[in-house]
Parts: sequence; structure tokens; C-alpha cells
Amino acid sequence: MTATRGKFTQIVARHESVLLLVIVFEVVLFSMLGRNFLSESNVSNIFRHSVEIGLLALVMTPVILTGGIDLSVGSLVGLCAVVFGILVKESGMSPLAAGMIAVALGTFGGAMNAGLITRLKLPPLIVTLGTFSLFRGLAEAFTKGSESYSGFSDSFLALGNGSVAGLPTQLWIFFAVAAGVWVLVHRTTLGRSFRAIGYAPEGARYAGIPVERNISLAYVLSGAVAGLAAVILVARLGEARANAGVGYELLAITAVVLGGTSIFGGSGTIAGTLLGYLAVALLNNGLGRIISYKIFDQPVSSVARELSGMLTGLLLLGALAATVLAKSLATRRARAQTSPNPKPQTNP
Repeated sequence: MTATRGKFTQIVARHESVLLLVIVFEVVLFSMLGRNFLSESNVSNIFRHSVEIGLLALVMTPVILTGGIDLSVGSLVGLCAVVFGILVKESGMSPLAAGMIAVALGTFGGAMNAGLITRLKLPPLIVTLGTFSLFRGLAEAFTKGSESYSGFSDSFLALGNGSVAGLPTQLWIFFAVAAGVWVLVHRTTLGRSFRAIGYAPEGARYAGIPVERNISLAYVLSGAVAGLAAVILVARLGEARANAGVGYELLAITAVVLGGTSIFGGSGTIAGTLLGYLAVALLNNGLGRIISYKIFDQPVSSVARELSGMLTGLLLLGALAATVLAKSLATRRARAQTSPNPKPQTNP
């Protein structure tokens, strides 16, 4: 009986289980307060408008598992989107060829981050903060701060606004990437090495794991998928502009950490990241559907973007606090188990 109760407690206490309850709460809340929240068209829009965030969250997971961070993915999306627009509209290149170049550019951006981190031994936070500004600055320079590129073919726009088998077209791409990243993280030696590196880099190195190479692969993958997300974003918006992807890095990191991946590295699952992404997507969409309630003397729907940013920040802070607390409790428990029991004193 005790073993059964303990097993049940472990299942309930799993991070994914708690997050699933949060998602159910969001669905119930927004169904009650929002207009047509569970309608077929809105459910489709939830995923259609958030696939880019989900893609970035998926590939952010291996990066964070290694103990790193990539703040540049949102800016890289903007740069790849602008380059894609220039190639198609000014150079007359086909969307397919331009899309491949955009993905290659994203791969190069990820490789730049990887080289600075692994070769020069610079902190990932500082490196990606620098490339965050570099990539966004290049995008604004290419567009002179105001130009944008539009007028793409209908066949290309179908990638972002069409449907296949009743689902948004880009959602099938998301499924493929999610399956690939899941296999990489959970079923390959490389994926297991990400956790080992995040948990103890020096220990992984002594165990024969090529730490620098594997960290580089995580950042290169992040950059490549950022390029793919840029192409999908342009197809959905019908426009390539320098401010594409603004704030996406925060949403992606929030989804990953909210899904239970430790910001210190070493632990996390793709399933948790998917649940974290779903929670963020529901929050962003649901707030925009609430029209009957006011906050700051304005309808919630009119300040949905600002309110979503505030709540996303709170979610991120809460997830980080939970991670730190869990690590602190684990450390205390380990110390308590390894500390020798004091010998009882005997009276003479």
C-alpha cells in the first residue's frame, strides 16, 4: 500500500503532470471568458500563429540541456526573413532556393555562436546577447530601418496560411521537427551527451565525450531551425521585415523552462517543452479573445499583447524559481544522506 501511494505521489508530482493541469485550467478559463475560444477556426489559429515559437523552443531545449542559452534566435529569425525577402523580390530567386539560403544563413549564425562559445570559451549569455544585437542590426541595415518585402506568390503563402488534411500546413513541418528533435534528445548518444555536459562538463570530458563538438551541434541546430522559422513566418505574414521575430527568444525560453528543463542544464524533456509551448500559445491567444472584462480601464483584448508579455515574464520567473528551489532541495537531501551520523556521547 505504501509503495503504491509513493508511486502515485511521484506521478502527480511530475512536472509534466502539473503543467498539464495548468493547460486544462487555461482551456477552461478562456472557454468561459473568451469569445469562440474553442471554435475550430480559433484552435487552428492558435497553432498557425505560434508554430515559429514552438520550433525555436524545440531546438532551444538541447542548448539549455548543455547548460547554455541562445538569446539570438529571435534576431536571427528577423535577419533570415529579410534576406529571404531580398532574394525573392530583388534577385528574382525562387522561394524554394531562397528558403534554402535562409536556412543556411541561420545555420551560419548558429555556427558563429558555437565558435565564439567553444573556441574562445566565452559565456553563452554574453555571446548570444552580442549576436542578438548584431543580427537585428544587420536586418535593420538591409531594410534601412523601414523597408519591407511583400507580394509573394500564392503558392508560397499557402505554406503559412493554407491547410493540409484539415491542419495548418506549417503544423506538419512542426510535427516533423518535433519528432526529429525528440529522437535526437531521447534516443541517441548525442542527446544523452547533452544532459551529461549540462550536468558536469568536466566529468563528460573525462568520460570521452567531445564536449565542444556536441555543444556546437546544439547551437548550429538552433540556428538552422531559426532560418526555417523565418521562412514560415514570412509565408504567414506575407511580408518580410526587420522586426520579424521580436521577443521570440523570450517566449521560446519560457516554453522550455516552463516545460521543466533546468536552466542550469542536465535535465529536461521534449514532452515538457511541448507542453510549455502549448501553455504559452494558449495564454497568448486566450487573452486576445477576452472582450467582456477590463483591466487598467481598457478591455482585456485591447491590451492583450502587453498583458501577455507581463504574464509570460511572470511564468518565466516562476519556472526559474521552481528550478532553483528544486536544485536547492536536491542538494540539501544529498548532503543529509552523505553526512556521517554523529556518534552518541557516553557519560563517564
